[in-house]
Formats: sequence, structure tokens, C-alpha cells
Amino acid sequence: MALFDKLGAKRTADKIGTTERNVYSRRRRLEAKYDAPLAAPTKAYLEAKYPHRLQHEIKNGTVLVGSDFHIWPGQESTALRAFKKFADDVRPSMVVLNGDVLDFPLIGRHSPIMWESAPEPWQEIEAAQDHLDDIAKACRRARKVWSLGNHDARFESNLAQNASKYRNVKGVHLSDHFGLWEKCWSVCVNVETERGRTMIKHKPKGGGMNASRASTLNSGMSTITGHLHSQKVSPLTDYNGDRYGVDAGCIADPSFKQFVNYTEDAALDWRSGFCLLTYKDGRLLMPELISVWDDRHVQFRGGLIRV
Repeated sequence: MALFDKLGAKRTADKIGTTERNVYSRRRRLEAKYDAPLAAPTKAYLEAKYPHRLQHEIKNGTVLVGSDFHIWPGQESTALRAFKKFADDVRPSMVVLNGDVLDFPLIGRHSPIMWESAPEPWQEIEAAQDHLDDIAKACRRARKVWSLGNHDARFESNLAQNASKYRNVKGVHLSDHFGLWEKCWSVCVNVETERGRTMIKHKPKGGGMNASRASTLNSGMSTITGHLHSQKVSPLTDYNGDRYGVDAGCIADPSFKQFVNYTEDAALDWRSGFCLLTYKDGRLLMPELISVWDDRHVQFRGGLIRV
């Protein structure tokens, strides 16, 4: 029963060395015996069970993932220009904005630092709308997904706390302002394909230099996260084969003014860039990083690309 619930009919049959027909026969007997329905992990079932998680299947193609945009008015980082270019050039199956697209310092839980100034939420939203429209146009028919980050959540959390009676008024939800993008907490790619199963979400497990590896080790699948801005690929190999823990880095430029007072001019183990996932026959190849080289170039596959 546990195998069927986890793997479905075909993979359960392979696992125990029998036929799908026998698995379905056993399923009917067990349902009758225990008076409990056995549901296979189909897409519809998983979406009903985990409504906060989107599913995406891809056999051959690419997924473009960028994290931590922290968009402010009047700024466009090198990585953001490159992300738009790659969305156009690689023709991905799906584009994922993996959290903290917006910054929202004025409505965060932290107090202002000295006399620093910051844009109003409406100014951030308008700036983000322009950039996200550019990305949407560049990636054409690709699936457009936004896995929310802690900074993104500030918008609705602040309103829920301070203006709860406006719950059903249009405009109080982030989706009201960014209708082209599917919102979620996570995206699971190739949920039925063990060697290609990938979880994309904003926050890794814990923090520190081993957070990407810890996320992959504990989840049992490849993970693509952001939040820490450190951009790296941490492979993990065991008896089940290879999987990867990826910190996608930050689309924002670490030198931008929203980080100056926050970091107190500390040395930052941050890297500006994003990542490209490529799937072959449903299996995830080694994830590739696109990293900022200078104000006009990013590095990718051993070369420099002008953006």
C-alpha cells in the first residue's frame, strides 16, 4: 500500500517484480480489505494534496531559474539583462522566478537603519511589472512560475496583519499585480522520474556554506534554491546515483544600494547570476551556472556573453 501510494502502478510492479495487472488486482483486494482507497501519485492527486506546489513534466528541454531579484526602481543589474536574454535565446520549457523578486523594505519586520530611504511598495511593484513583462515577452510560450520568497510575502502579510477586512478586495494580493505568473511556494519537476526529480523553492534547509547540499541530502532529490545569494552547484552521489544541490545566486547586484546599510559594507560571499537546468530523456544533467563577469558580460560554458 505504501509503495503504491508513493510510486504508482508501473514503478511498484518494477519494484516488486510483477506486472501492472497484478498490482491493480492487489490494489482492489487491499482497498476492500482495509476499506481505504489507494490513490496513485498522479499529477491531479499531488496537486490536490499539495496545492502550494506546482508540478511540471519535461522530457527533453530546459528550465531557466533566477532567484533574489530584489527589484528597485531605476536599477537593472547585469544579471537581470542576461536573464532576459537567456529567456529569449534558450527557449526554455519553463521560467522560474525563485523568490524575492521584490524587496519591500518599508513593510518588512526590521526597523529602518539610520536615515536610509527606500521606495514605496507601489514604486517597487511598477518597476517589477516592467521587468517581468520583458521576461514574459522574451520567453514567449514558456510556462511562467513565481515561487514566492520571504520578501515577496511581506506584501500580503503586512496587509493581512493591518487591514484584514480588505481580504477580498482586488489589489491586496500579489497575483492582482502580476497575473501572467503562476504563484506557489515550490515547483517539483519530473515528479515521476527518479533521476530527474527536482524541487525548486526559495529557501534551502538551514544556512551556511553547506545549505544546498543539506537540502538535497534531506529531500532525496535535486534542489534549486536561492535566499543565500551564494551561487554554487553541490553534487551528491549515493547508491541511487547523482543529484544536485544548487544555489542559483542572486539576480540583484550585491553592490546595489538596497544592500549597503544592511550588510554594513561587509565582505560578501554573494555571486550575481542564475542557473539553467537541462533535461535529457527526463533525467537532469549537471546544472549550469550563468555568472556575472563584469558590468557588460556574463560567463557561460567557458565563454563571455555580452548583455
